[in-house]
Amino acid sequence: MKLTLLLFLSLTIANQLFSQDRITGKNFATRSEVIAKNGMVCSSQPLATQIGLDILKRGGTAVDAAIATNAALGLMEPTGSGIGGDIFAIVWDAKTQQLYGLNGSGRSPMALTLDYFKKEGYSKIPAFGPLPVSVPGCVDGWFELHDKFGSMPMADILAPAIDYAEQGFPLSELIAYYWGRSFEKFKDYPNVVETYGIDGQAPEKGELFKNKGLANTYRLLAKDGRDAFYKGEIAKLIEDFMEEQGGFLSREDLKRHKSEWVTPVSVNYRGYDVWELPPNGQGITALQMLSILKGYEFEEHEYGTARHLHLATEAKKLAFEDRAKYYADMNFANVPVDELISDAYGETRRQLIDENKAAFYDAGSISKGETVYLTVADQWGNMVSLIQSNYRGMGSGMVPSGLGFMLQDRGELFSLNEGDANVYAPGKRPFHTIIPAFVTKDNKPVMSFGVMGGDFQPQGHTQIIMNILDFGMNVQEAGDAPRYSHDGSSKPTGEAKKGKGEIHIETGFDAQQILELTKMGHRVCFSPGEYGGYQAIWYDAKNGVYVGASESRKDGQAAGY
Repeated sequence: MKLTLLLFLSLTIANQLFSQDRITGKNFATRSEVIAKNGMVCSSQPLATQIGLDILKRGGTAVDAAIATNAALGLMEPTGSGIGGDIFAIVWDAKTQQLYGLNGSGRSPMALTLDYFKKEGYSKIPAFGPLPVSVPGCVDGWFELHDKFGSMPMADILAPAIDYAEQGFPLSELIAYYWGRSFEKFKDYPNVVETYGIDGQAPEKGELFKNKGLANTYRLLAKDGRDAFYKGEIAKLIEDFMEEQGGFLSREDLKRHKSEWVTPVSVNYRGYDVWELPPNGQGITALQMLSILKGYEFEEHEYGTARHLHLATEAKKLAFEDRAKYYADMNFANVPVDELISDAYGETRRQLIDENKAAFYDAGSISKGETVYLTVADQWGNMVSLIQSNYRGMGSGMVPSGLGFMLQDRGELFSLNEGDANVYAPGKRPFHTIIPAFVTKDNKPVMSFGVMGGDFQPQGHTQIIMNILDFGMNVQEAGDAPRYSHDGSSKPTGEAKKGKGEIHIETGFDAQQILELTKMGHRVCFSPGEYGGYQAIWYDAKNGVYVGASESRKDGQAAGY
């Protein structure tokens, strides 16, 4: 939903008149940070957060708690997550004092080819149905993380989610809203109503929901490990269902899957190292934006000014042009990561920006839907930044019989244009939108954080970093601050929504600054509900405590002990 600029200005003024009067911080902050010494869990569902916290209290590691929380979210927030999807993580290991990156994204079916799409007349891979389904990487990612950094048995880690799946849990408000929308969209697909409905209808806020199929699936994983999913009974059920639906995902595809440990990459911003994972994900988009923006100085009072929003938007447009051209599975494409995030390249791109005018951009010349994010920290100093998703909310609409989850539709993100870095190929990982992030300073952990929301994620990462390091906000304020998102191409296509694209904003920005943006040539509109969800844990080394923050726009909770 979008409103005219005139109505937006009225809402902006109203928001300023009736904003909160916080004595201790920014007037837009919804609540104080959560501070605790021994551990912290931040997720988008309070019951899931409490499960993770219980694991920490029982002596589990941050990874143990992260897996337990993620398993609960797959049950309680299937509108953004589940074991039919993929997973990425960045882990700070206190023992070795270093970061580890996990790419748990799955690959395309080996039997599905680019020629098939051409012969069938597709110009784009469909969003739903059997064709966009790629191998689910989540379960293997859990076991990889657990083998390296876990301590509790997986049976104990999955037990709370199994219990909730069997006994039922009450739906929280926002999840119930999105659940209802997804249910309407997918209700005609096989097994959807049986898996996600109550008496043929979508469950409503406060209703107790059970998922016996998912409980049985989790129990198999607890008993037989990741092979139950990729080689055993679950794999066979997935293959049989996909064959019935005219799909291509097979047991051989599942059997072949393996997560990959990767080295995170970073850009230094205002003395802090901001870390992301290399492609096939879009994490380095945030690093490219920061590399451009660090050439400008911002005062604390400049948050929300036309200058701030203009420069951040132009940096986004520049980085996204490179994203479209270069990012892909690095086993299939030569992605020049080091050059794209280098200071020299950032300076070259920065020189293209006119500080007073919106512009069009091309990719640089190189010399060579919904998601869940959670973060956990434990008593030993380990921290986990984890993001997991099915894409487009619940996923593809493909629910294998009796298993209690929907398969992802990440394959939709492949290009069908020969010559593109991200062109479809069998056994290839698609371009990915979900990205975890981490911040260090002087090789010590500072913050584990993430922001959900598809293409918005690198913009969200950049906003959080700027809010804290440029505009002096604490970690809760950084997430509560009004958000903005540039949507659309930077190309002059002439289409109403394209051209220079649009800056979408929440209420809370100053009307005069918005008018200044329009004078620079930006299209600006009010558009609520498209800015993802944020969780963060900051480590206060001076006091030896964790500081947690959770997204006020969602049902989430930060909790510590």
